[in-house]
Amino acid sequence: MSEETEHNHSHGFSKAKEKPLIIALLLTGTFFFVELFTGIFSGSLALISDATHMLTDVIGIAIALVAIKIAKRPADLKRTYGYYRFEILAPSFNAFLLFFVGIYIIYESYERFMNKDTVDLKIGPMFFVAIAGLIINLISMKILSSGKDGNLNLKGAYLEVMSDMISSVGVIIAAIIIKFTGWKWVDSIIAIAIALFIIPRTWSLLKDSMNILLEGVPKGIKLENMNSELSKIEGVLNIHDLHVWAISNDKINFTAHIVYSKNYNQNKILNEIKEVLEHKFHITHVTIQLELENCGQDREHGNK
Repeated sequence: MSEETEHNHSHGFSKAKEKPLIIALLLTGTFFFVELFTGIFSGSLALISDATHMLTDVIGIAIALVAIKIAKRPADLKRTYGYYRFEILAPSFNAFLLFFVGIYIIYESYERFMNKDTVDLKIGPMFFVAIAGLIINLISMKILSSGKDGNLNLKGAYLEVMSDMISSVGVIIAAIIIKFTGWKWVDSIIAIAIALFIIPRTWSLLKDSMNILLEGVPKGIKLENMNSELSKIEGVLNIHDLHVWAISNDKINFTAHIVYSKNYNQNKILNEIKEVLEHKFHITHVTIQLELENCGQDREHGNK
C-alpha cells in the first residue's frame, strides 16, 4: 500500500517572496545609474567598481524574480514536480557572479596598486554618492532580511546587497583617508578587503544551492534521527529505501518503504508517520510504501 500527501501553500508564499525583490530591484536599479555617472564624472575607479558591483545586484535580483515567476507554473506531464528548481538556479548563478566579481576586484586593485594610479579624484561626489549608496543598500537589506533564512533566492539577493553595502562603506572610508592624507593606495587595500569578505559568503550560498541541485539531504535533517523517531511508532518493524531531498529550499520530499506488523492498522500507522514527519521535521510531501515483508529494494539501492 502506498500513500502520498502534500499541503500546498506555495501561491501565497511566492507573492510574499516577490514583493521585497521588486522593491529592492527598483531601489538598486535606479541608484546604479546615479553611481555610475557620478563615478565617471568624479574619476573614481572605486565608485565605478562599486557601481559595477551594484549592477550584479540588479542582475541577480532580476534573475531571482524571473525564477520565482517560472517556479509558479503548475506541474505538467513532462515536469511532474513543477518548476520549483528554477528558484535554486538563480542563487547558484548569483553565487558564481559574486565569486567572479570578488576575483575581479582583487585583480583590479592589484593593478592599481602596482601601477601607482595618479587619477585626479573628485572626493566630494565620490563621498556623498557612496553615502547615498550605503543608505539604499541598508534599506534593501532591511526589505530582504525577513525571508532570507527560509529561501535561497532571497538569501542570494540579500548577500548581493550586503556585499554592495560593504563596498559602499569601503568607498566612504577610502574617500575620507584619501581626502586627508592623499594615500590613493588605501583604495586598493580596502577593495581587496571587500573581495575577501564577499568570497567566503559566496561559497556558503553555492554550497547550499548545489546540495539541493544534487538532491542531498536538506540542511538541518539527520536521517539517523528521522529513522529513530519513525521506528518508535508501534507496528513499524523496519524502515528502508528512505530518501529525503528538497526540490526547492522550502519544499522537502520524503519517500520510504515501511515494513509493518499485520496486527496493527495500516491507516493508523500512516497517520502517525505523517504526524511525526510534519511536526518534528516539517515535511508534508510524503510517499510511503507499506509492506508486510522487506521487498529487498534497500539492498538494490545500497540503503540500510
